[in-house]
Amino acid sequence: MIGVFDSGFGGLVVLREFLRLLPDYDYLYLGDNARIPYGTRSDRVVIRFTEQAVDYLFRQGCRLIVLACHTASARALRRIQQVWLPARYPGLRVLGVLIPTVEEAVARTRGKHIGVIATEGTVTSQSFELELKKLDPEVAVVQQACPLLVPIIESGEQEWEGTTLILRRYLAPFQGRVDTLILGCTHYSILKEQIRAILGPGHELICSGQVTAAKLVDYLHRHPEMETRLSRGGTRRYLTTDLTPRFAQLASLFMGHPLSSELVEL
Repeated sequence: MIGVFDSGFGGLVVLREFLRLLPDYDYLYLGDNARIPYGTRSDRVVIRFTEQAVDYLFRQGCRLIVLACHTASARALRRIQQVWLPARYPGLRVLGVLIPTVEEAVARTRGKHIGVIATEGTVTSQSFELELKKLDPEVAVVQQACPLLVPIIESGEQEWEGTTLILRRYLAPFQGRVDTLILGCTHYSILKEQIRAILGPGHELICSGQVTAAKLVDYLHRHPEMETRLSRGGTRRYLTTDLTPRFAQLASLFMGHPLSSELVEL
């Protein structure tokens, strides 16, 4: 199977794009809703939680895992790929959403001025800025932590008038300074149209779900040794570490339709 991991619900947006472009494969989604949010936790804790989730998905039969969580991709993926994976599962692969998103932003910016909105942890890690400047040292990067957006979205208040006021405050540093904005948290795609309306025309918005799905198609074309190991039964399973009455509502918001989930412990 292809495993998709997120700290909560936002990774369902990424999975939805996978299903649109690669519908024949078998998918196993895991949301660590019992321990969300990851964005305010230390690197040590984010790495430990992510390793536990990846290990669980491999033991369930996944051969390729995508970290759909920007925080995990920014702060845990490198260690998992370079240290943990070779020692534990040398023949398997873990990918993330950070690098595909950065590559797309550099490709689409016209004036080399790129903005990033993300969780506090992702902004503090400087991962987006480091990776952007690796690809193009001349890129100017403006970042803004948006700690209120995830709680707003998960409480179902994205249409609340206060959401627009908060977005205006968060987006103010980008006005007149960037031509491309990375939505550096999977949750933020829910607010994409509101963000577009505030920024106005002429801004490129980079959403990780669409970008990562296209990159996954390319990855499988370039790595037939992995592609041939993936089953194609068209099955989907959804796992969560905390199943609450609110789960179904939020899962439907991110996935676009109701789904049935299984409760697991890592």
